[in-house]
Amino acid sequence: MRSCFCLLPLLVMCHHVAAQDAELVLQRDDETGKLSVLSDDHELLTYQYASEFALPHIWPLRSPSGKLLTEQKPDPFPHHRSLWIADRIKIGSELDVDFYHCFKNFRQSGVPESGYKHFIRHEEFADAKADGQTATFTSRLRWIVNESTPVIHETHTHRVVALGNGEYLLDLQWELRPANDREDLTIVSDWVHYAWPYLRVHPQFSGENGGKILSDTGARGQSQTNDKYARWIDYSNTVEGKSEGVAVFSFTQSEPIKWLTREYGTFGPRRPDRLSGTRFALKPEQPLKGRAAIFVHQGDATAGRVAERYQQYVEGQL
Repeated sequence: MRSCFCLLPLLVMCHHVAAQDAELVLQRDDETGKLSVLSDDHELLTYQYASEFALPHIWPLRSPSGKLLTEQKPDPFPHHRSLWIADRIKIGSELDVDFYHCFKNFRQSGVPESGYKHFIRHEEFADAKADGQTATFTSRLRWIVNESTPVIHETHTHRVVALGNGEYLLDLQWELRPANDREDLTIVSDWVHYAWPYLRVHPQFSGENGGKILSDTGARGQSQTNDKYARWIDYSNTVEGKSEGVAVFSFTQSEPIKWLTREYGTFGPRRPDRLSGTRFALKPEQPLKGRAAIFVHQGDATAGRVAERYQQYVEGQL
């Protein structure tokens, strides 16, 4: 009788550990242009790099229960791409290319089927590996104008860490350099049309459908958080009786970061003020670098321990 009593807790404990410690797996399909991160055969996120798109992006990004946290081609603003980085640039004094508003770059104006003349293209994976609760892949991209001329080389590193109970952290790092050491590139940002990275939240999690925006300062909603300084911002909602959310962590400690937030479901961190809402040259000797994390969690910001996870992230514990 005593053996049975001891065995039952042991079995329960082993099942709990297995649920917590499911290993991450990378599933790559070059024909469809998809690399997925799976946990126990469940998709966490997928990196989309097919040439049909104007730029690589992550979609879907799934909640711990498997719900869609982001939207790939929303209405309005169908140029939004779930989780992505893009901007507007100038080459010399003549060519002005808006990679963000990709619909401006169709070969035939107003005809999406014609494809793009300016686009951001995935070139290769520098590495892709999964080891236990961590999966990492690095992608090399080219920003291309006029069908074939590369103007920017981008390196984008993704590190996914499983945190148990379906929660996970996506640590993003990026670096942009002029292609071929060119000296004529200018980033042309404004205050409205960019965040790095940019997230387009699925309508079921948006503020317009009851979702809650919260920053580390305690500010709430678009009116209190948009164009305000913060270290992190969380977007959470209760959908089908389950409370879940996604937070974005800024890694920048030396310079404060302002944020873009929208109740309809868009949010993300800006670059430091000196590189935000203004024009600046992108030089070979001064690459544009950045880092941020996406934390997918159960509960709202409090129940999901967002503040604690942020601290662990910036201290290198995640």
